[in-house]
Amino acid sequence: MTRDIDPFSLEDAQEELSKRARFTADLEINDLKWLMSNKRGRRFVHRLLERAGVWRLSFNTNALSMAFAEGTRNEGLRLLAQLTEHCLDRYTEMLQEQKE
Repeated sequence: MTRDIDPFSLEDAQEELSKRARFTADLEINDLKWLMSNKRGRRFVHRLLERAGVWRLSFNTNALSMAFAEGTRNEGLRLLAQLTEHCLDRYTEMLQEQKE
């Protein structure tokens, strides 16, 4: 007994998944822009980046501690990449505010 697979239904399912992924990505970008549009949000993001260690090395002689720090730093770098790609002006504004 063979089961026929409808290629059109597979394409429709893939298209639906792709639409959902785009919607989720757009929502995340819009949330980030909203957060960075406010001085309090920029302070919060700066603290997150600082705690994640994006501006310092995560070297440690203990391999497990270093792996943990690198994981945290990696998430901070992901956020930093989103900031520089989607709201560079707000990112530079945040850095100026932190200097003051």
